[in-house]
Amino acid sequence: MFARASSVFVLALPVLAAASVLPRNGSPSNQCNTGSIQCCNSTQSATSSVVSTLLGLLGIPIGSVTGLVGVTCSPITVIGASGTSCSAQPVCCTDTSFNGVIATGCTPINLNL
Repeated sequence: MFARASSVFVLALPVLAAASVLPRNGSPSNQCNTGSIQCCNSTQSATSSVVSTLLGLLGIPIGSVTGLVGVTCSPITVIGASGTSCSAQPVCCTDTSFNGVIATGCTPINLNL
């Protein structure tokens, strides 16, 4: 009887291991399927004076920007790990190629899920 019980336990381990690596549907990373999660000091419309000035300096036409623009952004790579909290606005941005100065195509997300 002990051999049968231990066999069931050993055979169930791969199933349990596979179940633990499945993604959670409610996690913040699932809210961001078009870009990367960023922590921005502020998010503003592309037509605001500060953002339009920054876009002009970077040579980005204002008309090509959709969504909000994040200003002074840093990436959030691991949700829930110490040191990755965002005390400003967490956003999902489609274009983060400006070294944190701005991020374009941003939408706010909730990290408290």
